[in-house]
Amino acid sequence: MKTVLALLTALTGAAFASTDLPELARRQIGVTVEYDGSYERLSYPGGDVPIERGVCTDVVIRALRLKGFDLQREVHEDMKQHFSCYPKRWGLKRPDKNIDHRRVPNLQTFFKRRGWSLPVTNKPTDYRPGDLVTCTVGGSLPHIMIVSDRKNEDGIPLIIHNIGAGTEEEDCLFTFPLTGHYRVKF
Repeated sequence: MKTVLALLTALTGAAFASTDLPELARRQIGVTVEYDGSYERLSYPGGDVPIERGVCTDVVIRALRLKGFDLQREVHEDMKQHFSCYPKRWGLKRPDKNIDHRRVPNLQTFFKRRGWSLPVTNKPTDYRPGDLVTCTVGGSLPHIMIVSDRKNEDGIPLIIHNIGAGTEEEDCLFTFPLTGHYRVKF
């Protein structure tokens, strides 16, 4: 995948821009209308659950895939080489290409390993369009959101996510305790 991105960069003279992610995620609004985290066997690479359903991670996975970056493949390959670095919450003995990329704690580990981590703050100006933000909902459930290029009347960025009713763009960046802040870069 890195060679495809390098080729695109060489041909266009442009690097990957994470600022495109809000528009790519927004395409899922009204299309992904259900929240469903059921385990499913996926093709590899490029596997996905049916577009009308998914979870918060699927919003991120689909947006990045439209930019030519396959989180399923990238996370699986990194986990194959560095499995001991990843959370052990699920009792797995080896990577599972069907689900690993759909788990927020695995994505947090992958993003940190890629050097994409930024400080978590309460300053709206620190969050740029296309940034990825993790939080906990309901006290302990990990969640991930994409920072939008749109803001509320107070200048706080909206977010794009699937928290239970399909993909939506909402004003809730600081509603839940933030646990991570990441900026995609290649």
